[in-house]
Amino acid sequence: MSMGAYDEKEHERRERKNSEVDASFDDEREEYDGSVNFEGDESITALLSQYEQITDG
Repeated sequence: MSMGAYDEKEHERRERKNSEVDASFDDEREEYDGSVNFEGDESITALLSQYEQITDG
């Protein structure tokens, strides 16, 4: 069989595999409660300047 040739058995195998759906997982989103703290000595303007340097090139 050449590359790209249609393989009907492989197509049927993939169709069977894709039609099986595992619905055993919990479909609800988890909620997280917490906070985030950043520590650093750099000012906002220094961080923005560094960001501009990175994005410009």
